[in-house]
Amino acid sequence: MSDPSAAPARAAHTTSTGERGSFCTARCTCGWYGPARRARSLARADADAHLAETTDGH
Repeated sequence: MSDPSAAPARAAHTTSTGERGSFCTARCTCGWYGPARRARSLARADADAHLAETTDGH
């Protein structure tokens, strides 16, 4: 049986990326944001790392 308390915590973290000029930044609905990156792939990796931290219970 799955833990129903885990689903709302995961739903609270939805990431996206946005661009301003030549920089891309990852953001999350929880208020977190990553550093400005020139490569979109690095911004996406920052977002993936944030999601991994939140699912580990941090």
